[in-house]
Amino acid sequence: MDEKKYAKLEQQTSPKTPLLRNVIFAFLTGGTICLIGQFVSLFYMTFFDFTERTASNPTVATMVFFAMLLTGFGQYKKIGQFGGAGSAVPITGFGNAVISAAIEHKSEGYVLGVGGNMFKLAGSVILFGVFSAFVVALIKTILVKFGIVSW
Repeated sequence: MDEKKYAKLEQQTSPKTPLLRNVIFAFLTGGTICLIGQFVSLFYMTFFDFTERTASNPTVATMVFFAMLLTGFGQYKKIGQFGGAGSAVPITGFGNAVISAAIEHKSEGYVLGVGGNMFKLAGSVILFGVFSAFVVALIKTILVKFGIVSW
């Protein structure tokens, strides 16, 4: 069987992807996660006297922590099955990626299994974030030093 016949047969037998349904579910899931994040941010601004700008760091940490708890209890997988990319794109997807890799390799021991594999998926994200923050800070420092921009 040549490639064209195989591709035609595959197209005929494969189930159709419900694209519109998936997009709507991803939108609802991601929107709900962001809404919860907004409530967490408002909680920090109301009860701990954070400003809108300073509430972002504890809000991100709290949302990642929530995602890690939900992953540990097996609930984030259900959210991901329902919402697809809507659960992976927000910061909670990062927490899920870290903990799910750690849980998967727990049987290999805590040091080599959990510690060695925890950042397998998320390590590149952390590395890119730290490196890009360094580059942006370096560019800003050079621009301020030569008087091109003022801070």
